[in-house]
Amino acid sequence: MSRPSTLDEMQARYGARYRWLLLLSVMTGTMASIMSSTIVNVAIPDMSQHFTLGQERAQWVTSGFMVAMTVSMLTTPWLLARYGYRRTYVGTMLLLLAGGIVGGFANSFALVLGARVAEGLAAGVVQPIPAIIIMRAFAPHEQGRASGIFGMGVVLAPAIGPSLGGVLVDLFGWRSIFFMVIPFCLASLWMAYRYVPVTSPGGVAPNRKGATLDWRGLLLGGAGTLCLLNGMVALHGGSALQAALLLGGAALALVAFLAWQRRMAATGREPLMNLALFGYRTFAMGSIVAFIYGTALFGSTYLLPVYMQLGLGLSASYVGTILLPAGFVLAVTIALVGRLADRHPTYLLVSIGLALLALSFALMLTVTLTSAIWVLVLWAILGRIGLGFILPSLNLGSLRALDHSLISQGSSAINFVRMLGGAIGVSLCGIVLEWRLAAHGDSLTQAATSPARLAAFNESFMMLAALCALALVAAWRLREVPLASSNRS
Repeated sequence: MSRPSTLDEMQARYGARYRWLLLLSVMTGTMASIMSSTIVNVAIPDMSQHFTLGQERAQWVTSGFMVAMTVSMLTTPWLLARYGYRRTYVGTMLLLLAGGIVGGFANSFALVLGARVAEGLAAGVVQPIPAIIIMRAFAPHEQGRASGIFGMGVVLAPAIGPSLGGVLVDLFGWRSIFFMVIPFCLASLWMAYRYVPVTSPGGVAPNRKGATLDWRGLLLGGAGTLCLLNGMVALHGGSALQAALLLGGAALALVAFLAWQRRMAATGREPLMNLALFGYRTFAMGSIVAFIYGTALFGSTYLLPVYMQLGLGLSASYVGTILLPAGFVLAVTIALVGRLADRHPTYLLVSIGLALLALSFALMLTVTLTSAIWVLVLWAILGRIGLGFILPSLNLGSLRALDHSLISQGSSAINFVRMLGGAIGVSLCGIVLEWRLAAHGDSLTQAATSPARLAAFNESFMMLAALCALALVAAWRLREVPLASSNRS
């Protein structure tokens, strides 16, 4: 008997549990992509020493991944429509697998950076897919529960990853962290051929002769993101003219991108980003929250391990151990809040999460070189509880108001906005940290830490706290709308 490949065949084969098997399948691949985005931070100091890199160049290991992931997210709706769930998903997992293998064996920083960009491209395409499946395959009263279970599973990988990665870096060096995604990629490929349908969103067959990809929009988006990121780096350590030119180029690329998207829609062609999405108030407010939230989240993901290693003088494995309890608390919180999202306003849950996240950043000021480790663990746990309130609620609150024909575009767009904020956040934290270090007369190139160095880190954390407080204004306008009926995936 042939293996089922279409949605109807799989539902007939596996019954009511099929939607959960489908979610588990895409969750496995997303776990691999998220792990690849965060675990490398533990290895940055060791990698910097190996390749004799300055802080700005080493930061590109993270920033290059973020730029690639941010831009490639816009292609997900087109890829799904043209190639279907399975081909798109399998292609991303193969690219992620190749990036892990090449990065692990790389003998030059350029090759490492290339591997990270490949991993970022794969991660960007795959990450909007689970939200599309949740909104289409699950009934409205199950969407919060599904988001919670999905979120819990996804955060367990990066929760455990830094701990294992820290041990591996101490024992085997930075190369070992690239290989950690390989088992997840192999498992996701096996599950894809078993549970992921060949159809496109809506249960229709892939249209190989459909609309062509909006390459001009993709190039404008990529050029604008690169100019923005380089412009921010040039603000510190570069010339004022260079920074002005790059940021001006980013602004021009944004204007050109928006104009081109409007022209594509007006002439009946398929734009890379459907600007009609932002006509929905809840989606527009959710996008603002997602942008600021991404800036704070990914900025802190970069800043926190560097702070613990170069500010507090802790080893990579110790850093992973400190972050491990917070990761498990995050997983449990997401599962609980997911159920709450089916019964309570999502704007309220998002607002609570942002407030807790801002508080956790502000409380980092209480940590000193003589503080007990449990204080650091406690503040990390508080921040992860805040994240647990935000993660399952933000997408639901933003996407539920959309027409079902716009869900693929909406998931892609809000992930793009969040990751654009993330790419900015990583650079922003690096810039602010270097600026404050210079103001306090210190540098990360010096071996010994000092109260002045901690003061620079504290001011960087306060910047993140202020961003979260700003996002609360938009979150409070993220009102619920009556739930629409669910469509098939």
